[in-house]
Amino acid sequence: MSEPKERAHRTVQVIPGIHRWSVSDDRIGGAESDAYAVVAEDGAVTLIDPLPIDEKALRKLGRVEAIVLTAGNHQRASWQLRKVFGAPVWAPQDAYGLEDTPDATYSGGDNLPGGLVAYHTPGPADSMYSLWLERPRSVVFISDLLTHIRPGTPRFVENEYQDNPARTRMSVRRILDHLPVEVVCFAHGRPILKDGAAALQRALDEDTEAPAPSEPI
Repeated sequence: MSEPKERAHRTVQVIPGIHRWSVSDDRIGGAESDAYAVVAEDGAVTLIDPLPIDEKALRKLGRVEAIVLTAGNHQRASWQLRKVFGAPVWAPQDAYGLEDTPDATYSGGDNLPGGLVAYHTPGPADSMYSLWLERPRSVVFISDLLTHIRPGTPRFVENEYQDNPARTRMSVRRILDHLPVEVVCFAHGRPILKDGAAALQRALDEDTEAPAPSEPI
């Protein structure tokens, strides 16, 4: 099944315009999984990698007008929520494992609903993207590049669960080289609300399992 059994009942504001909800994910041994909603100034809501949640909690945020997936393995509750809200699902080109057909596809550099910009960041999967939001503060949604389940420095997922661990590290470096990161939002773990670039740099500096790069990014 693509989505966890647990359902969230509310969202929590991360910063103005961005809300988050979490579940204990039975598919990954009960570890935390997180999803986000971006609320534009006109009230339009864009969901990112949405997990199961009571519909009322999302309706409180505004009009759900789009759903964006960062990877095929993050489809989660997207198809059910598409039925509920009539919102189109955007998925990466060549995303694999999708259980339904997306309404639109995107690739690196594309502008997406909610003011999001797509950055190709392969490693955990080849067709995996990070999403950047310039306002109200420079925010990057980094999908599975890193987790932040425990307080402190974000951690890389074990190499055995990644398609190409070397490219994952290169993708994090690419974010640091090209984006002015302040806030970092994780698919698994609590967001970092300030000095996000420093946190990503620490993750690289403290990484003890980085393999030698096998191919260019």
